[in-house]
Amino acid sequence: MTNATTAQIFWWVALPYLTLGVFVVGHVWRWRYDQFGWTSRSTQLQERRLLKWGAPIFHYGTFAAIAGHVIGVLIPERWTHAVGIPEPVYRWFSAGAGTLAAVLVIGGITVLATRRLFVPRVRATTAGIDYVALVLLLIVVLTGIAPTIGVNLLGHGYDYRATVAPWFRGLFSGSPDIQAIAHAPLIYQIHATAAWMVWGVWPFSRLVHAWSYPLWYLWRPYIVFRSRKATHPNEPGTGGRKWRKIGVPY
Repeated sequence: MTNATTAQIFWWVALPYLTLGVFVVGHVWRWRYDQFGWTSRSTQLQERRLLKWGAPIFHYGTFAAIAGHVIGVLIPERWTHAVGIPEPVYRWFSAGAGTLAAVLVIGGITVLATRRLFVPRVRATTAGIDYVALVLLLIVVLTGIAPTIGVNLLGHGYDYRATVAPWFRGLFSGSPDIQAIAHAPLIYQIHATAAWMVWGVWPFSRLVHAWSYPLWYLWRPYIVFRSRKATHPNEPGTGGRKWRKIGVPY
Protein backbone atom coordinates (compact mmCIF):
# COMPACT_ATOMS: atom_id res chain seq x y z
CA MET A 1 0.00 0.00 0.00
CA THR A 2 2.98 2.27 -0.44
CA ASN A 3 2.13 5.78 -1.73
CA ALA A 4 -1.59 4.93 -1.74
CA THR A 5 -3.92 7.76 -0.77
CA THR A 6 -6.66 7.42 1.84
CA ALA A 7 -9.29 7.48 -0.88
CA GLN A 8 -7.54 4.69 -2.80
CA ILE A 9 -7.22 2.57 0.33
CA PHE A 10 -10.92 3.00 1.06
CA TRP A 11 -12.05 2.37 -2.51
CA TRP A 12 -9.83 -0.56 -3.38
CA VAL A 13 -9.36 -2.24 0.02
CA ALA A 14 -11.97 -1.21 2.59
CA LEU A 15 -14.93 -1.17 0.21
CA PRO A 16 -14.29 -4.65 -1.24
CA TYR A 17 -13.85 -6.16 2.22
CA LEU A 18 -16.95 -4.34 3.45
CA THR A 19 -19.11 -5.67 0.63
CA LEU A 20 -17.65 -9.16 1.10
CA GLY A 21 -18.60 -8.97 4.77
CA VAL A 22 -22.12 -7.82 3.89
CA PHE A 23 -22.31 -10.63 1.33
CA VAL A 24 -21.48 -13.31 3.91
CA VAL A 25 -23.33 -11.91 6.93
CA GLY A 26 -26.31 -10.89 4.81
CA HIS A 27 -26.74 -14.43 3.50
CA VAL A 28 -26.53 -15.88 7.01
CA TRP A 29 -29.11 -13.39 8.25
CA ARG A 30 -31.41 -13.99 5.28
CA TRP A 31 -31.25 -17.76 5.74
CA ARG A 32 -31.99 -17.57 9.46
CA TYR A 33 -34.78 -15.01 9.36
CA ASP A 34 -36.25 -15.11 5.87
CA GLN A 35 -36.15 -18.65 4.53
CA PHE A 36 -39.61 -18.24 3.02
CA GLY A 37 -38.24 -15.34 0.99
CA TRP A 38 -35.21 -17.36 -0.17
CA THR A 39 -36.55 -17.73 -3.67
CA SER A 40 -36.52 -16.16 -7.10
CA ARG A 41 -40.18 -15.18 -6.53
CA SER A 42 -41.08 -16.73 -9.83
CA THR A 43 -43.39 -14.64 -12.01
CA GLN A 44 -44.02 -17.36 -14.55
CA LEU A 45 -47.74 -17.34 -13.77
CA GLN A 46 -47.89 -13.60 -14.50
CA GLU A 47 -46.06 -13.76 -17.84
CA ARG A 48 -44.46 -16.67 -19.68
CA ARG A 49 -43.65 -15.66 -23.25
CA LEU A 50 -40.83 -13.21 -22.47
CA LEU A 51 -39.59 -15.23 -19.50
CA LYS A 52 -39.19 -18.30 -21.69
CA TRP A 53 -36.58 -16.47 -23.77
CA GLY A 54 -35.06 -14.00 -21.33
CA ALA A 55 -34.25 -16.31 -18.41
CA PRO A 56 -32.26 -18.99 -20.32
CA ILE A 57 -30.34 -16.40 -22.36
CA PHE A 58 -29.40 -14.44 -19.24
CA HIS A 59 -28.36 -17.50 -17.23
CA TYR A 60 -26.30 -19.11 -20.00
CA GLY A 61 -24.55 -15.81 -20.70
CA THR A 62 -23.87 -15.30 -16.99
CA PHE A 63 -22.32 -18.76 -16.61
CA ALA A 64 -20.07 -18.08 -19.60
CA ALA A 65 -19.05 -14.68 -18.22
CA ILE A 66 -18.21 -16.18 -14.81
CA ALA A 67 -16.08 -18.86 -16.46
CA GLY A 68 -14.26 -16.18 -18.44
CA HIS A 69 -13.53 -14.16 -15.30
CA VAL A 70 -12.20 -17.23 -13.53
CA ILE A 71 -9.78 -17.85 -16.40
CA GLY A 72 -8.84 -14.22 -16.95
CA VAL A 73 -8.69 -12.87 -13.38
CA LEU A 74 -8.11 -15.74 -10.99
CA ILE A 75 -5.60 -17.67 -13.13
CA PRO A 76 -2.23 -15.85 -13.26
CA GLU A 77 -0.83 -14.85 -16.63
CA ARG A 78 2.32 -16.92 -16.10
CA TRP A 79 0.19 -20.06 -15.94
CA THR A 80 -1.21 -19.61 -19.43
CA HIS A 81 2.29 -18.86 -20.69
CA ALA A 82 3.54 -22.03 -19.01
CA VAL A 83 1.08 -24.18 -20.95
CA GLY A 84 2.08 -22.55 -24.23
CA ILE A 85 -0.74 -20.07 -24.85
CA PRO A 86 0.71 -16.89 -26.42
CA GLU A 87 -0.69 -13.57 -25.23
CA PRO A 88 -2.20 -12.60 -28.65
CA VAL A 89 -4.01 -15.94 -28.84
CA TYR A 90 -5.31 -15.56 -25.31
CA ARG A 91 -6.41 -11.97 -25.97
CA TRP A 92 -8.36 -12.84 -29.11
CA PHE A 93 -9.97 -15.88 -27.53
CA SER A 94 -10.87 -13.90 -24.41
CA ALA A 95 -12.30 -11.03 -26.44
CA GLY A 96 -14.34 -13.30 -28.71
CA ALA A 97 -15.77 -15.46 -25.93
CA GLY A 98 -16.32 -12.44 -23.71
CA THR A 99 -18.21 -10.63 -26.46
CA LEU A 100 -20.51 -13.60 -27.01
CA ALA A 101 -21.19 -13.95 -23.29
CA ALA A 102 -21.83 -10.23 -22.90
CA VAL A 103 -24.26 -10.15 -25.83
CA LEU A 104 -26.21 -13.00 -24.25
CA VAL A 105 -26.28 -11.32 -20.85
CA ILE A 106 -27.35 -7.97 -22.31
CA GLY A 107 -30.06 -9.65 -24.34
CA GLY A 108 -31.31 -11.52 -21.29
CA ILE A 109 -31.28 -8.44 -19.07
CA THR A 110 -33.12 -6.44 -21.73
CA VAL A 111 -35.90 -9.02 -21.98
CA LEU A 112 -36.19 -9.47 -18.21
CA ALA A 113 -36.11 -5.72 -17.56
CA THR A 114 -38.83 -5.22 -20.19
CA ARG A 115 -41.02 -7.70 -18.32
CA ARG A 116 -40.50 -5.93 -15.03
CA LEU A 117 -41.11 -2.47 -16.41
CA PHE A 118 -43.95 -3.00 -18.85
CA VAL A 119 -45.91 -6.02 -17.60
CA PRO A 120 -48.06 -4.66 -14.74
CA ARG A 121 -48.50 -8.00 -12.96
CA VAL A 122 -44.75 -8.63 -12.98
CA ARG A 123 -43.95 -5.06 -11.96
CA ALA A 124 -46.23 -5.42 -8.93
CA THR A 125 -44.13 -8.31 -7.60
CA THR A 126 -40.77 -6.52 -7.98
CA ALA A 127 -39.09 -4.97 -4.93
CA GLY A 128 -36.94 -1.87 -5.08
CA ILE A 129 -33.78 -3.79 -4.24
CA ASP A 130 -34.35 -5.97 -7.30
CA TYR A 131 -34.32 -2.90 -9.54
CA VAL A 132 -31.06 -1.81 -7.89
CA ALA A 133 -29.53 -5.23 -8.56
CA LEU A 134 -30.74 -5.14 -12.16
CA VAL A 135 -29.22 -1.70 -12.79
CA LEU A 136 -25.91 -2.72 -11.20
CA LEU A 137 -25.78 -5.87 -13.30
CA LEU A 138 -26.37 -3.81 -16.42
CA ILE A 139 -23.52 -1.44 -15.46
CA VAL A 140 -21.22 -4.41 -14.88
CA VAL A 141 -22.07 -5.89 -18.27
CA LEU A 142 -21.79 -2.63 -20.24
CA THR A 143 -18.47 -1.65 -18.64
CA GLY A 144 -17.22 -5.15 -19.34
CA ILE A 145 -18.29 -5.40 -22.96
CA ALA A 146 -17.06 -1.91 -23.93
CA PRO A 147 -13.33 -2.56 -23.35
CA THR A 148 -13.68 -6.16 -24.50
CA ILE A 149 -14.87 -5.09 -27.95
CA GLY A 150 -13.44 -1.58 -28.24
CA VAL A 151 -10.01 -2.23 -26.77
CA ASN A 152 -9.17 -5.92 -26.82
CA LEU A 153 -11.05 -7.03 -29.93
CA LEU A 154 -10.90 -4.00 -32.22
CA GLY A 155 -8.26 -1.86 -30.53
CA HIS A 156 -4.65 -2.18 -29.44
CA GLY A 157 -5.55 -4.33 -26.44
CA TYR A 158 -5.09 -3.85 -22.70
CA ASP A 159 -3.48 -6.43 -20.44
CA TYR A 160 -5.85 -6.31 -17.46
CA ARG A 161 -4.17 -9.43 -16.11
CA ALA A 162 -1.21 -7.24 -15.16
CA THR A 163 -3.29 -4.68 -13.21
CA VAL A 164 -6.84 -5.68 -12.31
CA ALA A 165 -6.12 -9.39 -11.80
CA PRO A 166 -3.22 -8.99 -9.27
CA TRP A 167 -5.30 -6.53 -7.23
CA PHE A 168 -8.30 -8.88 -7.19
CA ARG A 169 -6.30 -11.96 -6.24
CA GLY A 170 -4.48 -9.92 -3.60
CA LEU A 171 -7.74 -9.24 -1.82
CA PHE A 172 -8.00 -12.93 -0.96
CA SER A 173 -4.37 -13.21 0.13
CA GLY A 174 -4.46 -10.02 2.20
CA SER A 175 -2.11 -8.02 -0.03
CA PRO A 176 -4.09 -6.19 -2.75
CA ASP A 177 -2.01 -4.20 -5.24
CA ILE A 178 -3.70 -0.80 -4.93
CA GLN A 179 -1.43 0.98 -7.39
CA ALA A 180 -2.17 -1.60 -10.07
CA ILE A 181 -5.93 -1.05 -10.00
CA ALA A 182 -5.65 2.68 -9.28
CA HIS A 183 -3.75 3.19 -12.56
CA ALA A 184 -6.05 0.97 -14.63
CA PRO A 185 -8.35 2.70 -17.16
CA LEU A 186 -11.44 4.28 -15.59
CA ILE A 187 -13.85 1.88 -17.25
CA TYR A 188 -12.16 -1.07 -15.54
CA GLN A 189 -12.42 0.72 -12.21
CA ILE A 190 -16.13 1.34 -12.73
CA HIS A 191 -16.58 -2.29 -13.74
CA ALA A 192 -14.88 -3.52 -10.56
CA THR A 193 -16.78 -1.09 -8.32
CA ALA A 194 -20.17 -2.05 -9.75
CA ALA A 195 -19.29 -5.71 -9.29
CA TRP A 196 -18.59 -5.15 -5.59
CA MET A 197 -21.90 -3.32 -5.28
CA VAL A 198 -23.67 -6.36 -6.73
CA TRP A 199 -22.05 -8.50 -4.03
CA GLY A 200 -23.32 -6.04 -1.44
CA VAL A 201 -26.98 -6.10 -2.51
CA TRP A 202 -27.02 -9.81 -3.43
CA PRO A 203 -28.21 -11.20 -0.05
CA PHE A 204 -31.19 -8.84 0.04
CA SER A 205 -32.48 -9.41 -3.49
CA ARG A 206 -33.92 -12.34 -5.37
CA LEU A 207 -30.37 -13.19 -6.50
CA VAL A 208 -30.14 -15.48 -3.46
CA HIS A 209 -31.95 -18.15 -5.45
CA ALA A 210 -28.63 -18.80 -7.21
CA TRP A 211 -27.58 -20.82 -4.14
CA SER A 212 -30.71 -22.97 -4.24
CA TYR A 213 -29.71 -25.06 -7.22
CA PRO A 214 -31.17 -28.55 -6.60
CA LEU A 215 -27.90 -30.49 -6.48
CA TRP A 216 -29.66 -33.23 -4.51
CA TYR A 217 -31.24 -34.24 -7.82
CA LEU A 218 -27.90 -35.90 -8.60
CA TRP A 219 -28.26 -38.53 -5.86
CA ARG A 220 -32.00 -38.77 -5.28
CA PRO A 221 -33.57 -42.22 -5.82
CA TYR A 222 -35.30 -43.10 -9.02
CA ILE A 223 -38.92 -42.05 -9.37
CA VAL A 224 -41.32 -44.63 -10.77
CA PHE A 225 -43.74 -43.17 -13.29
CA ARG A 226 -46.85 -45.10 -14.21
CA SER A 227 -48.26 -44.96 -17.69
CA ARG A 228 -51.39 -42.90 -18.19
CA LYS A 229 -52.29 -44.76 -21.37
CA ALA A 230 -55.98 -45.59 -21.47
CA THR A 231 -56.80 -49.30 -21.14
CA HIS A 232 -59.93 -51.00 -22.39
CA PRO A 233 -61.98 -53.33 -20.17
CA ASN A 234 -61.86 -57.04 -20.79
CA GLU A 235 -64.30 -58.38 -23.39
CA PRO A 236 -66.89 -60.98 -22.42
CA GLY A 237 -65.44 -64.45 -22.29
CA THR A 238 -61.88 -63.28 -21.67
CA GLY A 239 -62.04 -63.31 -17.91
CA GLY A 240 -62.40 -60.53 -15.46
CA ARG A 241 -65.45 -58.28 -15.29
CA LYS A 242 -67.95 -58.89 -18.10
CA TRP A 243 -70.34 -56.53 -19.78
CA ARG A 244 -73.95 -56.82 -18.65
CA LYS A 245 -77.24 -55.03 -19.09
CA ILE A 246 -78.29 -52.51 -16.51
CA GLY A 247 -80.43 -54.11 -13.84
CA VAL A 248 -79.31 -57.66 -14.60
CA PRO A 249 -77.44 -59.27 -11.67
CA TYR A 250 -74.19 -61.18 -12.12
